[in-house]
Amino acid sequence: MKQSNKTNILLILLAIVIIITPLFLKKDAEFGGADDQAEDVIGEINADYEPWFDPIWEPPSGEIESLLFSLQVAIGAGVIGYVFGMMKEKKKSCC
Repeated sequence: MKQSNKTNILLILLAIVIIITPLFLKKDAEFGGADDQAEDVIGEINADYEPWFDPIWEPPSGEIESLLFSLQVAIGAGVIGYVFGMMKEKKKSCC
């Protein structure tokens, strides 16, 4: 395996450890997001508001929801970084 592949795998594992560590260090912490705040504001504006639909699956806790969101962001950032890197290398080798 190439050295760069080993480095990439190590960095991905390190990112996962950094994401998961707060869940174990701060077990009683609440990691709230903008969705909850928006729901509160909507309730203040219109107390009779009924959501159009219910979620298919609700994460068991706010921490798990934050973890899934963070993983989604990390994967998206990795894909964007990969695409930009490929474009740069393609441009470099072209001319």
